[in-house]
Amino acid sequence: MSYEDLAARLRAFAEGRDWQQFHTPKNLAMALAGEVGELLAELQWLTPEESVVVMDTSAAEGVRAEIGDVMIYLTRLADVLGVDLIQAAHDKLTDSAIRYPIEEARGSAAKASRTDPRQP
Repeated sequence: MSYEDLAARLRAFAEGRDWQQFHTPKNLAMALAGEVGELLAELQWLTPEESVVVMDTSAAEGVRAEIGDVMIYLTRLADVLGVDLIQAAHDKLTDSAIRYPIEEARGSAAKASRTDPRQP
């Protein structure tokens, strides 16, 4: 299934239930934040080492479900706003490559300046 197929399926799901009236950008962003919080709760008390192998544990089903919820709300929000989610991600990755050149960022978790890389 492609991203476009998922967006169309979510749109039809909302339309069939007359939920478009509730799917405002604000409501969808708030629901997305809530689902990200639920994903965080799945990982909250794990050690860094445990979090790396979480999909090999009994917690895997919950983590997978919460990631699915996050994807659903993010896809729906992008669809409602008319944002091409895939293009937005590619654009952000291009910007990040400029902000974090390999020779300066390799092996470092330091945050880059907030300067917009698209500005001269």
